[in-house]
Amino acid sequence: MDEGGSRIRRRVSVRKRNRPSLDSVSTACLATELKPSDEDKEMEAGSRRRKTVDVQPVEIIDSEEDMFGDYDSFAENSLLAQVDDLEQKYLQLPEHRNHATDHATEDLCSESNKCNTLNVPTVGDCTELNIDEHMKNQSRHEDVSIEPEADILYDVPSSQVLFFENLHKSSSDLGDPSTEEKDWNSSSPKTVNEKLPVNSREQPQQTVESSSKIRTSSDANRRKSLKDHLKSTMTGNAKAQTPIFSRTKQLKETLLSEEINVAKKTIESSSDDLGPFYSLPSKVRDLYVQFKGIEKLYEWQHTCLTLKSVQERKNLIYSLPTSGGKTLVAEILMLQELLCRRKDVLMILPYVAIVQEKLHMIGEGSRGAILEMTLAKILYTSKTTQIIGMSATLNNVEDLQEFLQAEYYTSQFRPVELKEYLKINDTIYEVDSRAENGMTFSRLLNYKYSDTLKKMDPDQLVALVTEVIPNYSCLVFCPTKKNCENVAEMICKSLSKEYLKHKEKEKQELIKNLKNVSGGNLCRVLKHTIPFGVAYHHSGLTSNERKLLEEAYSTGVLCLFTCTSTLAAGINLPARRVILRAPYVAKEFLKKNQYKQMIGRAGRAGIDSVGESILILQEKDKQQVLELISRPLENCYSHLVQEFTKGIQALFLSLIGLKIATNLDDIYRFMSGTFFGVQQKVLLKEKSLWEITMESLRYLTEKGLLQKDTIYGSEEEFQNNFHITKLGRASFKGTIDLAYCDILYRDLKKGLEGLMLESLLHLIYLTTPYDMASQCDPDWMIYFRQFNQLSPAEQNVTALVGVSENYIGKKASGQAIRKKVDKNIVNRLYLSFILYTLLKETNIWSVSEKFNMPRGYIQSLLSGAAAFSSCVLHFCEELEEFWAYRALLGELTKKLTYCVKAELVPLMEVTGVLEGRARQLYNAGYKSLTHLANANPEVLIRTIDHLSRRQAKQIVSSAKMLLHEKAEALQEEVEELLRLPSDFPGIVASSTEKA
Repeated sequence: MDEGGSRIRRRVSVRKRNRPSLDSVSTACLATELKPSDEDKEMEAGSRRRKTVDVQPVEIIDSEEDMFGDYDSFAENSLLAQVDDLEQKYLQLPEHRNHATDHATEDLCSESNKCNTLNVPTVGDCTELNIDEHMKNQSRHEDVSIEPEADILYDVPSSQVLFFENLHKSSSDLGDPSTEEKDWNSSSPKTVNEKLPVNSREQPQQTVESSSKIRTSSDANRRKSLKDHLKSTMTGNAKAQTPIFSRTKQLKETLLSEEINVAKKTIESSSDDLGPFYSLPSKVRDLYVQFKGIEKLYEWQHTCLTLKSVQERKNLIYSLPTSGGKTLVAEILMLQELLCRRKDVLMILPYVAIVQEKLHMIGEGSRGAILEMTLAKILYTSKTTQIIGMSATLNNVEDLQEFLQAEYYTSQFRPVELKEYLKINDTIYEVDSRAENGMTFSRLLNYKYSDTLKKMDPDQLVALVTEVIPNYSCLVFCPTKKNCENVAEMICKSLSKEYLKHKEKEKQELIKNLKNVSGGNLCRVLKHTIPFGVAYHHSGLTSNERKLLEEAYSTGVLCLFTCTSTLAAGINLPARRVILRAPYVAKEFLKKNQYKQMIGRAGRAGIDSVGESILILQEKDKQQVLELISRPLENCYSHLVQEFTKGIQALFLSLIGLKIATNLDDIYRFMSGTFFGVQQKVLLKEKSLWEITMESLRYLTEKGLLQKDTIYGSEEEFQNNFHITKLGRASFKGTIDLAYCDILYRDLKKGLEGLMLESLLHLIYLTTPYDMASQCDPDWMIYFRQFNQLSPAEQNVTALVGVSENYIGKKASGQAIRKKVDKNIVNRLYLSFILYTLLKETNIWSVSEKFNMPRGYIQSLLSGAAAFSSCVLHFCEELEEFWAYRALLGELTKKLTYCVKAELVPLMEVTGVLEGRARQLYNAGYKSLTHLANANPEVLIRTIDHLSRRQAKQIVSSAKMLLHEKAEALQEEVEELLRLPSDFPGIVASSTEKA
């Protein structure tokens, strides 16, 4: 290996086309030592090799050279027969009749001094080709035209070309014994891993002995029949014992060991520098200054990081208002673990350090249950893992402290002062806890409204936002998605044309980018509002649209977002002023936690000197709002039992499947240590924790997911052990919601009886998420129209799953239906129609219009189906009866993941390549992973519009990495196939005899 890491190894494959003759091959340098840091030289070297010997290099780690190419027969017209004919033809050529070997050898010897060594390892070694980057005497071979008739090496695998070279080189050394040792030292194979089995290391020596015999033979008998020689070599290779351990894994371990040693030396060399910045190297402090502009920490951050509990690596919970700088503390603690203590870090999104989360989310439905299960498992299995939790909204922190066994730190610090206001009619009041009714008069709104504008904007939103935009940013939270769009349009209708001039070019660029990521489509509302610097933000947008709009808002191109409450949680988009359109989220009255999250977006540290929030309310809601503002934050409660199948039952299945706890006593002890266990006195009224535990285990056993093993001689029930069944393991491995695992099993079983493969519709139905069916409300006219567009075979699928044409037709015409049909099946089939249409058209916008659904919902359905398809695949892999589904589900998962035309799928596997970019690359001629892996970043920049140098390098690097991974997977598969089975009769017998 070279100093910079592992040497890149190449496999050379020779294409079946006109190949240079032996003379031209012998004078060409066949390889180059590539420098990973110099991509241009790599491309240039690769180009020279192709011109010289007409070979196409493909970067593959740890790959054997293909000795036989496409030849798979030892009979007539086989490789050996062709080689034998080639040998005779070679000897009959006029210029080679008498002293062919000597003449060819002279050329080889003369050229060998101009090139670095060429290493051709035997079976078990990796082909390493080394050439000086300055290749000499190459130009005279580049333009040589070769007649097919004269090409004696035509259609022979590349390894045979190398064999000819080695053979002639050996012959040329006969007259000079002194060069024997030198030549073999320079051309003998160098094994990458010195710890290979003995038989692998002995093979070069065998080759030396073989060539020595050739040197000592007479000239008349010097050239042994090539056919016989190859037969002998291949026989020897076939008899060689296959290494017991995967050589690929050995190489990986060697490389990893080297990298770890380098890292250790680096850390040790700078050990004197550990500590200047909260136990971190001063380099970390410099990077924070350079990239984030953070020169000094807030006082609370310093206090928190120097707490005795933190120094002693105790668990910690800390709570501060939004935008107080909590994430920076989390980052520093995480870096301490990684750099100083060299420990792993488990990250739990959205905000994480060590094991860290916005802890108030532990009380939010299934997401909270999953977070609680994760933390409980860590606490139960590891006493050395440090847990750091942070939150802006915590009330019953004592329960969380007991659950996490953690210290608590809190502060009311906020870098930018937040002023809270209430607006009732034309009057604005400031929230003041010292006042009698909790608020004091602030000012009257003074904005000239026309009669028409008053009707359009009864809440005077235009007056409130124009006090801030376009120089400052503003967020307007609306109760519903539709209201977001309406408010954005209404505000823009009232703004003057002066707003159009603010960052006009940047807005036009944003519109252009939105069209690019949407296949030329642009939302009608955004087309009108973006020129004014206004946009809406909700789940109806696609992920690409949201990303572009958020970037534009962060850079000031957009100055106003109308958004739903979901933006308040997890997305860092602060504003000078936050306006709450109403004290409602959908139809539900606002909670204190939600209110705090939304107004917490006001005030940007380093940009604004103050932040403002204004809650618009009607007189009828005044008293309820005042109570909301004055009351404490809501308590945080466990959802482990409320989310039955996604909570406690899923927990028990994973505990037993992972063998964390397998008997009743251990499972109950685990439950006692959960957040639910801490709060059991409050949450459990009718049943005890023991009864809940017993009930859940009984349910899993009755469902066939667990099996109970009774310990002999014991009548105590807690002595019973549990083990997971095949169905349970399939559900656990596939992360299938336990509410649907038996339904999925029945659907797959039924599908095997009549799976229709004329189209993908049946398979798509099987992988449509069950939980999304309950959220679906079909448009029956669209349903009926889509059904009529199906082929007869596709209509048979609907009948097979239990939805008839008669039923859909009656629903579309509004007729009463007596026969009961499972609503979930009907809704799920409707979603399948959407997915089926989407895979055929690959255009979210057209499908969104066809089914009259938000494009964001269509995209969520697609991503949900892709994830569920992968889950079903893992489910089937655990159950032998469903193995027939594996290949089908693998292909469908890929189609659902990318949802583009088939030719773009390979390109979209590359990091940073989405549909638009993939289409650009494909149109420019880059049609495969190999094309991208061998691309020159500089050429990509010139060829692809709007592609930066950093992106180009990332694409090439990612493609190379993927190519290497695929090659390694294939290599390991080959090694596994060729490995002698451990239960092979001969081996078993011999080991028995030795014993």
